[in-house]
Amino acid sequence: MSADVTIQSSIAIAQSAAPKAPVSAPNIAAAKKAAKEYEGVFISEFMGSMFSGISTDGPFGGGQGEAMFRSVLLDQYSKQIEARGGFGLSAAMTKQLLAHQEARAQ
Repeated sequence: MSADVTIQSSIAIAQSAAPKAPVSAPNIAAAKKAAKEYEGVFISEFMGSMFSGISTDGPFGGGQGEAMFRSVLLDQYSKQIEARGGFGLSAAMTKQLLAHQEARAQ
């Protein structure tokens, strides 16, 4: 099941469960954007930890240049992983962000 279907079904269940203020479309879009950005940062940090012990020396290493640009490479890796669905954190985070917005609206 895709993350968008999960989010939409969660929103529908949350809105039908009790007479709460409806979640507006801009709030849903902002929550999705914030959750995706957070997941991208999380994946980037995860990848940084994963690559921290790898040396840049050796016959095929990039030396100082690789060390300098490794963070840029890992950032691009994390964006590609996130674009392909990531770890699934953004769907859960979107659901929680919208739940907090609904609770504040009451």
